[in-house]
Amino acid sequence: MRILVIGSGAREHALLRALRRDPDVADLHIAPGNAGTRALATSHPVNVTDNAAILAVAEAVSPDLVIIGPEVPLVNGAADVLRARGFAVFGPSAAAARIEGSKAFAKDVMAAAEVPTAKAVAVSAAEQIDAALDACGSPYVVKDDGLAAGKGVVVTEDRAAAVAHARAVLELGHPVLVEEFLAGPEVSLFAVCDGNKAIPLLPAQDFKRVGDGDSGPNTGGMGAYAPLPWAPAGLVDTVQRTVLDPVLAEMGRRGTPFSGLLYAGLVITATGPKVIEFNCRFGDPETQVVLELLDTPLGSLLAAAAAGGLGSCPLSWRGAAAVTVVIAAENYPGSPVTGDVISGADTDGVLHAGTAVAPDGSVISAGGRVLSVVGTGHDLAQARERAYELVRSVHLRGSHHRTDIALAAAEGRVRVPGTA
Repeated sequence: MRILVIGSGAREHALLRALRRDPDVADLHIAPGNAGTRALATSHPVNVTDNAAILAVAEAVSPDLVIIGPEVPLVNGAADVLRARGFAVFGPSAAAARIEGSKAFAKDVMAAAEVPTAKAVAVSAAEQIDAALDACGSPYVVKDDGLAAGKGVVVTEDRAAAVAHARAVLELGHPVLVEEFLAGPEVSLFAVCDGNKAIPLLPAQDFKRVGDGDSGPNTGGMGAYAPLPWAPAGLVDTVQRTVLDPVLAEMGRRGTPFSGLLYAGLVITATGPKVIEFNCRFGDPETQVVLELLDTPLGSLLAAAAAGGLGSCPLSWRGAAAVTVVIAAENYPGSPVTGDVISGADTDGVLHAGTAVAPDGSVISAGGRVLSVVGTGHDLAQARERAYELVRSVHLRGSHHRTDIALAAAEGRVRVPGTA
């Protein structure tokens, strides 16, 4: 197979690494890619927000499969444009991608499908904020209803901060969603879908806050790990029965079948898993650890989904653990400092995200989350040790990272409410 991957982050770098392990994949292309992906695939410049530009790259490459990584082109309808020209695409239609593009739409789908989730109140005007906060209670969860690159959510006990965030989102012209706070550890569960069937992958956990101990503002994700030694028995089966299957059925009933990667963001509460959000694509940084442990050929799996024929498709996994630590640029998640030279980033296990090649050939920072460093081991403790050893081998002036990724899980300190 010849495969074209759309995107430029560490998620796409992880996709290429996994695709290279598939014996049926002979030729890899990426648009636009980054400084690290050029070693794995032929790069093509493209603006991923421009559907016509994406189509032009596909027509030039003539791939057997197009995999769309980021959410923006999916919500913008890139998959529809490509399918209309006869390309096989792994990624949902614009209508189906609304499950990420609008949190209110996702809530409506969940209500119709009777999926367990947090109570929510939609807010479209400033005078509605206080009533919504009263209805959902503290800690306050205030979300931008649209795409916000993982940084549109505030969770706080400070009512003034909650009101301020809601007002700021409304001033952007975006609706707000105020939700009930759910207590328990979070889980990210990906499912490969063909419109009718969902095949779940390995559960992972990511770390949204910028600082150790879950301090500071939300980011696009500062690290992740898999598997989850603390996960309740039968978790994946429960989520398949109560979330994945009902949502796929409801999307089909609406005439917008979901084909692509459905990401369920969950909280494991005392009464079971509840959904806090859906994404319409592989999550970043969880993809980096989940795909590192996948033994099943990825290209063949995604091609089967794109063709609408997943069938039984049993998955196999490495008997190991994986941890990824994000190295971020100075000032991230604010406006990041870019253009600094990076050394040590050409090592196996160092996945590129916000990187570029300078005119002199050096690798420089070009975004907020610059690198995702992946370590594997026989358990989380060893995977952590190897990941942080790699982190120490990378140098980027002013960079920062969390030092506690997967630490609580490795030490057996993650607890589901209601369990001993």
